[in-house]
Amino acid sequence: MAGAAGRLTNLAEEVLGAPLPVRIRAWDRSESGPPDAPVLVIRNRRALRRLLFKPGELGLARAWVAGDIDVQGDLYEALDLLAGLIWERGSAGPKAPRAAVLRALARPEIRAAARELLSLAGLPVPPPPPVEEARPRRGALHSLLRDRQAISHHYDVGNDFYALVLGPSMVYSCAYWETPDATLEDAQRDKLDLICRKLGLAEGQRLLDVGCGWGSMVLHAAREYGVRAVGITLSEEQATYARKRIAEAGLADRVEIRVQDYREIADGPFDAISSIGMAEHVGRARYAEYAELLYALLKPGGRLLNHQIARRPLADEEAYRVDEFIDRYVFPDGELAPVGQTVGQLEEAGFEVRDVEAIREHYALTLRRWVANLEDHWSEAVRLTSPGRARVWRLYMAASALSFERNRIGVNQVLAVRTPDSGAPALPLRARDWRG
Repeated sequence: MAGAAGRLTNLAEEVLGAPLPVRIRAWDRSESGPPDAPVLVIRNRRALRRLLFKPGELGLARAWVAGDIDVQGDLYEALDLLAGLIWERGSAGPKAPRAAVLRALARPEIRAAARELLSLAGLPVPPPPPVEEARPRRGALHSLLRDRQAISHHYDVGNDFYALVLGPSMVYSCAYWETPDATLEDAQRDKLDLICRKLGLAEGQRLLDVGCGWGSMVLHAAREYGVRAVGITLSEEQATYARKRIAEAGLADRVEIRVQDYREIADGPFDAISSIGMAEHVGRARYAEYAELLYALLKPGGRLLNHQIARRPLADEEAYRVDEFIDRYVFPDGELAPVGQTVGQLEEAGFEVRDVEAIREHYALTLRRWVANLEDHWSEAVRLTSPGRARVWRLYMAASALSFERNRIGVNQVLAVRTPDSGAPALPLRARDWRG
């Protein structure tokens, strides 16, 4: 009788309608598939039960986080090979993988293979989700309460863990690379400085940083450009860390960190606003409100720099669904929009959009550095969080790097201005040098 790996390979190829591009190694030590390909290690029968009860991406994600499956060899190569068979096939919505399985089960040969899979899987009881999976959120989508829960799930996992991944800069957004061999620290410093120059920051101005993270942007702006800054975050752990950094830098009289939602700010106006990697949490239903509130918080002539991940547009935008793995394990309730939608909504709020810079390749480079940092400090990362949490981060960052490299998602810096009613110029005639 064929080993478990051979039987699983046959079943996968029947369901997918294509050769399996990776090798499978099963718990019975059997192997099947291309000899030089990355190896998908199925460590136990529980992995099969996860797929039986949640066909598609979520079942695979739960098996990965729980350690029921693993990859031996190049993780990037394995994800790249599997992407077209698993993730892209599910792009029409969360029911697509299940629908593909149901269609396949209508064929007699697949039903026979499924019965064999059931016999391999053992007791037909759904395993509980890994503890790292986000619990059901309370409250309306993108309400103040629910957004706080979502942000806490992602960011309140330990500052020491983030320091391992992000490095000393503690900047959790796309860096800006002069060359691919630059250091991560230099690339993050260059990104912060680029934003400061796009905003035209100058001594004595007042800056608001929406979603300030661990305080790197407000620190750089206050130290290098002499501004007075307010940074807001919904993460208590981030706020504690940022305040400590600011005090150590001797900037407590010029920089304030608040645990506050952008909808709760009542002490505008500001000369400039930066929003770096935060707008992805706002959601489609709230984006118009987000844009209008930021517009109202700016002085006439003030500038907004909105740094935001974007997805490719769909022929039917109503068909867009949040990626299940990302929603359950990484960014609960996060939503991506095409850059055209973002620009349109900023303009509808009253902004004049003056510049859009696409830096997609820069995020791929950044993510690969973060993955390398995690892998280099794996044992410590596991100790600081959990094996499952470390596995979540490794998978999501590696898969995201590939998504940026393959142009499935992008990232853009949108510079927008609250142009005065007079129409007086808010930027110099040759603005791309970002001076004046």
